[in-house]
Amino acid sequence: MGVFATRSPFRPNNLGLSCVQIERVEQGRIVVRGADLMDGTPIFDVKPYLPSADAYPNAKGGFTDARQWKSLTVEMPDDVRSKLGDDAEAVVKTLSLDPRPHYHSDPERIYGMPFGEWDIRFQVKDGVLRVIGVER
Repeated sequence: MGVFATRSPFRPNNLGLSCVQIERVEQGRIVVRGADLMDGTPIFDVKPYLPSADAYPNAKGGFTDARQWKSLTVEMPDDVRSKLGDDAEAVVKTLSLDPRPHYHSDPERIYGMPFGEWDIRFQVKDGVLRVIGVER
C-alpha cells in the first residue's frame, strides 16, 4: 500500500491526519465535527474509522467491523528466511498480525509490506500468509 492509501504519519507533504465524525452529507459537501483543524481547512481524503488504528473507544467501525481480527499462520520459505537473517523472526511476528487492510480478503492478491530495508511480498489464503518474495 502506498503512503496515501494508509494512515501512515510519515508523509512527503504537510497533510495532517484527523479523526472526525461525519455529521451529514449535503449537496456534494461532507459536514464533519470533532476536527482538530481550523474552519475552512480543506479535507483531502476520507477513510473509514478503524477501531484498531484510531482511539475513540465508543466509536463503531462501520463496514470494517464486519470481520473479526485473527492472527495468521505465516509460512516463509527457507531461502527467504536465510536472506532476512536476524530480521526473519520479527518479520514473521509482524506478518502474523495481518498487515492487510482489515476488509481485504482476496486470496489471489499479492500484498507488499516494507520492513526496515526489506520489501516483503505475500499472499493470504484460508488464514495462512505465505511469503512469496523479499527484496532490499
